[in-house]
Amino acid sequence: MARLYSHRRGRSSSKRPISKKPPSWLRVTGEDVVALVIKAAKEGKNKSAIGTILRDQHGIPLTKAVTGKTISQILREEKLEASRTEDLDNLIERARIIREHLARQKHDKLERHSLQLVESKVRRLGRYYMRKGVLPPRWRYVPR
Repeated sequence: MARLYSHRRGRSSSKRPISKKPPSWLRVTGEDVVALVIKAAKEGKNKSAIGTILRDQHGIPLTKAVTGKTISQILREEKLEASRTEDLDNLIERARIIREHLARQKHDKLERHSLQLVESKVRRLGRYYMRKGVLPPRWRYVPR
């Protein structure tokens, strides 16, 4: 499937494991994985960074396969979760950075267009989260 705002086709990156069972070569128990997730969360890492650390440094391909719970569920049980909308927060931060750039460089038309694309993604993702009940029904994106 094509990308949303570019003419490229697809995203070339690592894929999720096909099997829902832990691999036979993995010697880490579920309790060890939970301890690693809690330790990384207390260091201030977000959910995606925790998943990357588990994959790259500890060789754990999928947390749910080992523990039976996702990283979000583990953090929610330990009352460590900071944001349920990490992707929306990242998009809003990117829009803020672009706005600061446009305040300094008023004639940068390419960045103005990219700001429109990022704000469009913010609104679309906001509608999705309102539909799922993560955000309140009257949530509005107000550019700062």
